[in-house]
Amino acid sequence: MGAMRRFSILVLTINLCFAAPGPSQRISTESGVISGLLSDDGRVAIFKGIPYAAPPVGHLRWHEPQPPKKWTGVFEATRFSNNCVQPSVREFLPWTKEFMLGSDVSEDCLYLNIWSGALGHEPRAPVYVYVHGGAFTGGSGDVSVYDGENLARRGIIVITLNYRLGVLGFLAHPALTKESPHHSSGNYGLLDQLAALRWVSQNIAAFGGDAKRITVGGQSAGALSVSFLVASPLTKDIFAGAVAESGSSVINFPLPTLPVAEHRGEDYAKSKGTDSIERLRDIPWQKLITSPSPTKASGSPPDPAFSFSPILDGWFLRSTPADAFAQPQQNDVATMTGWNADDYFGRPADADTFRKQAERRYGSFAQEFLRLYPAGSNTEALASYKEASRDRNRVAMYLWASARAKTAGMPAYTYFFTHAIPWPEHPEFGAFHTGEVPYIFDNLDRLPRPWKPEDREFAHEFSSFLINFVSTGNPNGAGLPKWAAFNPASKMTMEIGDHSGPMPLASGEKEQFWVRYLSSPESAKAPFI
Repeated sequence: MGAMRRFSILVLTINLCFAAPGPSQRISTESGVISGLLSDDGRVAIFKGIPYAAPPVGHLRWHEPQPPKKWTGVFEATRFSNNCVQPSVREFLPWTKEFMLGSDVSEDCLYLNIWSGALGHEPRAPVYVYVHGGAFTGGSGDVSVYDGENLARRGIIVITLNYRLGVLGFLAHPALTKESPHHSSGNYGLLDQLAALRWVSQNIAAFGGDAKRITVGGQSAGALSVSFLVASPLTKDIFAGAVAESGSSVINFPLPTLPVAEHRGEDYAKSKGTDSIERLRDIPWQKLITSPSPTKASGSPPDPAFSFSPILDGWFLRSTPADAFAQPQQNDVATMTGWNADDYFGRPADADTFRKQAERRYGSFAQEFLRLYPAGSNTEALASYKEASRDRNRVAMYLWASARAKTAGMPAYTYFFTHAIPWPEHPEFGAFHTGEVPYIFDNLDRLPRPWKPEDREFAHEFSSFLINFVSTGNPNGAGLPKWAAFNPASKMTMEIGDHSGPMPLASGEKEQFWVRYLSSPESAKAPFI
């Protein structure tokens, strides 16, 4: 972003009436005075590392987030905070450094970042709160491609945040459940996200934002988080819209029950030489985790400390998102969701591996699958794997949206992202998992790639869809391809790419195969991605 001019923004309680804010005026959060930065052109105010909760250390380790401590004087929100504890992985393909965290890690990590071009403006601006991905084991709000300056310059306020990860974010244990007034444990990372949303709702007016127009979005684990936030009874009326990039599918993300997760937590504690939560809280976080290199297949670290993830805890999550929609008990908000063309892991090494994989995954459907997606050679197997993954994701998203539509009153907009980042050295990655993020954030300059004018036009188009959706609950706008709201009667989704417009889910026979398979018990063996 280049050099920035520092300016001070002082804080009054947002419940008071105050004059329209400006760089020389005093505005406030509920915790105290803050100062921030101005973009080079002076149009965007930037605040980095604002505490939205108390540091989850000491007795607050494995505790629901508590309000941030108030401070006196001026809190300088001019640099990103430390990130939440996670493996030290700076780059692995296809995720280059621009997709990875930038700061060091610490248990003291519950901070958020704000980009606002709306100080002193009326009407108040819509707000986009973005939850990072990373398999609930990694990631942060300071990732370069999440920078919110360009979107903020175009009329929305952008917020990124950190939340607890791995064992520090999702450990369940009978002793933790017993000490909880809610008779629950685990899901601390999701409760962090909720605390951040509550902080935004209470404070965003001071930054020029409209608390009634908050959209929560995320990618990958962030998209799953969005689904959990929509399903949670604790988030009622906090946000008005949801964006899920690579996360909405009829294929269920596994959610253990609280008893199962508690048993696993007991095993973990014993592996650290104790059955006492008090003693486990005394262990330095460095000894609770290791920092192995990611596996080649998925990038997921093998250490048990980083295999913890969300559960059905009976408090934040009382049912799966699918059950919440079926009952219905979901937060009924406008939704924008989609997948990337090359959103898949576990690519088979050869035709024989592909056939064996098909037998494991598809069971009684395996022969039909191999007829539709043949593997007569290694080249054919790879092409079939790609096509099958793409067809499966589109149909699985359609079935998810169809189930949602039975009880939801607000519209959904589904998409399939097909545009590959130009990358002459690695064309094999295509429109890879997370590859849409630089486009939807309009942040191509964050990546050193041989961009063409059409890339920049496409980034403007995709980010315009997002800005419109955050602003109105509808992605459509002047000069953009028409994007129809989801309709179960139409077996179509919106292609977003070089030929943006309606596209079919799959060819007729293949579509029917996926509908039958994904509606069968065999689909429990299907990978989420």
